[in-house]
Amino acid sequence: MNADDFPTPDADVETTDPESLKDRIDAGENVTLLDARMQSDYDEWRIDGENVTSLNIPYFEFLEDDIDGDVLAQIPDDHEVTVLCAKGGASEYVAGTLAEHGYDVNHLEDGMNGWASIYEAVEVERYDGAGTLLQYQRPSSGCLGYLLYDDGEAAIIDPLRAFTDRYLDDAAELGVDLQYALDTHIHADHISGVRNLDAEGVEGVIPEAAVDRGVTYADDLTTAEDGDTFQVGDATIETVSTPGHTTGMTSYLVDGSLLATGDGLFIESVARPDLEEGDEGAPEAARMLYESLQERVLTLPDDTLVGGAHFSDAAEPAEDGTFTAPIGALVEEMDALTVDKDAFVELVLSDMPPRPANYEEIIATNLGQNAVDDEEAFTLELGPNNCAASQESLAGD
Repeated sequence: MNADDFPTPDADVETTDPESLKDRIDAGENVTLLDARMQSDYDEWRIDGENVTSLNIPYFEFLEDDIDGDVLAQIPDDHEVTVLCAKGGASEYVAGTLAEHGYDVNHLEDGMNGWASIYEAVEVERYDGAGTLLQYQRPSSGCLGYLLYDDGEAAIIDPLRAFTDRYLDDAAELGVDLQYALDTHIHADHISGVRNLDAEGVEGVIPEAAVDRGVTYADDLTTAEDGDTFQVGDATIETVSTPGHTTGMTSYLVDGSLLATGDGLFIESVARPDLEEGDEGAPEAARMLYESLQERVLTLPDDTLVGGAHFSDAAEPAEDGTFTAPIGALVEEMDALTVDKDAFVELVLSDMPPRPANYEEIIATNLGQNAVDDEEAFTLELGPNNCAASQESLAGD
């Protein structure tokens, strides 16, 4: 039986929407989740948190009329349990079955697909350049983007295809004209929204240095070279070449206040160097990354904020709720930023996590070599991002 092809249960089952579940988790409420997906899916990607108790019991355990008592014994019967699956069908069935057995349950609307649809905008309060800077946060994958707006104009950095309409709607609500959509590099863990926004009249921008990787649509967009600038009201966005994670990796300095580093530097780690040329090319890429960090990033004033394109579970948000940090603080906290080149390369290569799910197909899609529809694009990028080197090996004590 397909995990989403289930009859509606006889028992009444309440539904909780993904935003409400996240609000409960963020508020520190103790939450118990019963994840009914297959163990392999659960092991790869799930909802976690300090106050989250997560159980994995696949949906097929609940298909028999006489459910194994050992299965039911794993499920708390003294407080509410939220059941979830991939898209919401199996979880509704499982929750209904448990309700018939007297459990206090609800199920997550649209399952992990619904969780992946959460996208929040938080103001970067420490940004002191012209205009206002928002950080978009996708908690399911840790993806981050940046919307700068000033004097009726706006630009988005590292937009996601899945949220193309969201950016346009947000700009309209703010009363600004979305002028630019800029990518920092050819992403390996999500489908870029630059081309979709360009099709809606926004000027799409990709790094010139990324074109040689096989970008098929470069002639249709603007390409940014090191030192190029883009004006948004009174704010200036400057292009800063920072290769290493990829040969075309590019950062954008937002009015001298925040460096949008893409996947070059995060607030808890640095980039992994093996997604373009594999293990063979990783050492040279790591050396390139070291030079970019030392010569282009760490030479900026200590109070310049760093904002990466991702955050991991190891990242601690700032007081304003954004995943940003001053360069000076990162140098104090991250060993990888203070060692010499040889030690840096050894450190970065010593403990890299698994490569992102579907990364080769995602890269091909972002290069324009692989065409997928919106549903396929959304499915491809489900799961955790793994574009950073292991945080445990890079951070200080």
